[in-house]
Amino acid sequence: MSEFSENTAGSRDANYDAGLLRRPRRLRSSVAMRELVAETRLHPSDLILPMFIADKIDAPNEISSMPGVYQHTEDSLLRAVEEAAEAGVRCIDLFGVPVEEDKDHNGSQSWATEGILNRGVRAVRERFGDDVLVMADTCLDEFTDHGHCGVLSTDRFGQTVVDNDATLPCYQQMAVAQAEAGAHIVSPSGMMDGQIAAIRAALDTAGYQDVAIMAYSAKYASAFFGPFRDAVGSSLQGDRRTYQQDPANFRESMLEVDLDVAEGADFVMVKPALPYLDVLSAVKERVDVPVAAYQVSGEYSMIHAAARNGWIDLDAVMMESALSIKRAGADQILTYFAVDLARRCG
Repeated sequence: MSEFSENTAGSRDANYDAGLLRRPRRLRSSVAMRELVAETRLHPSDLILPMFIADKIDAPNEISSMPGVYQHTEDSLLRAVEEAAEAGVRCIDLFGVPVEEDKDHNGSQSWATEGILNRGVRAVRERFGDDVLVMADTCLDEFTDHGHCGVLSTDRFGQTVVDNDATLPCYQQMAVAQAEAGAHIVSPSGMMDGQIAAIRAALDTAGYQDVAIMAYSAKYASAFFGPFRDAVGSSLQGDRRTYQQDPANFRESMLEVDLDVAEGADFVMVKPALPYLDVLSAVKERVDVPVAAYQVSGEYSMIHAAARNGWIDLDAVMMESALSIKRAGADQILTYFAVDLARRCG
């Protein structure tokens, strides 16, 4: 006879009186039960796949620090977009990787009609039409010979600085060129003051009122971006701390988000995602536009590295990390895991 069965009815009543009328474990008892009561759900339509198209390569090139992520040729890009779409991922965020000799001080290849990014945008739009949303990265850093997100100038003390106001016309040209190439969404990520208003005005003046803007509103000067710089062949010397946000700050993000929404942003974004879930949650509560979060290269690569060492279960951590981002408030998640996640949750 079990210890429990030897207890008197009165003993069992005492246990219930102690609070066991409520047993939360009842709702965790099986896979079907857990799915029935799940508070947070991922869907393939929540996911955005960042992708890279590189100029003058003959075959897709796997990025050494980002397993399973490639610099694509035009042909391999189209095949990869089709694979993503078949999994249910219907939005990509495209970055261009020019050759070194095409980089210059102002990043002028970013708005050239035959620049690598605009060629890629055009190819995807022509192939998939409106079945796949094409978002284009609207920033100069991949295209400048100094690797910064804006035009450089000298301040009154003789120091080299990123010139905020001189950069805005470049962003305007870039956004209009991306719209002309077929982008559904432009995504200014350079953290220049006034960039959303400037881009919205340029798009509207050029007749692209239907092109949306996803603003990188709370983008931190993060150490988690390292592998991405391998992906785009960054020429950066130094850092971006004078224009990207200080990781110590929270209220500053609320200001940045408010400004971007007031200037016409259709979406706002928090980047990186996992280290800034507090910011993401607060932004979600604050605004009435969709809120995206970017699970960046460092987050992706760390999960892969730990899994390759046998320290974690790759699929389980991939899913848990994405659920945490969704639970914190993200309406959209930009992640290099997008296709694998879509296959798991589709």
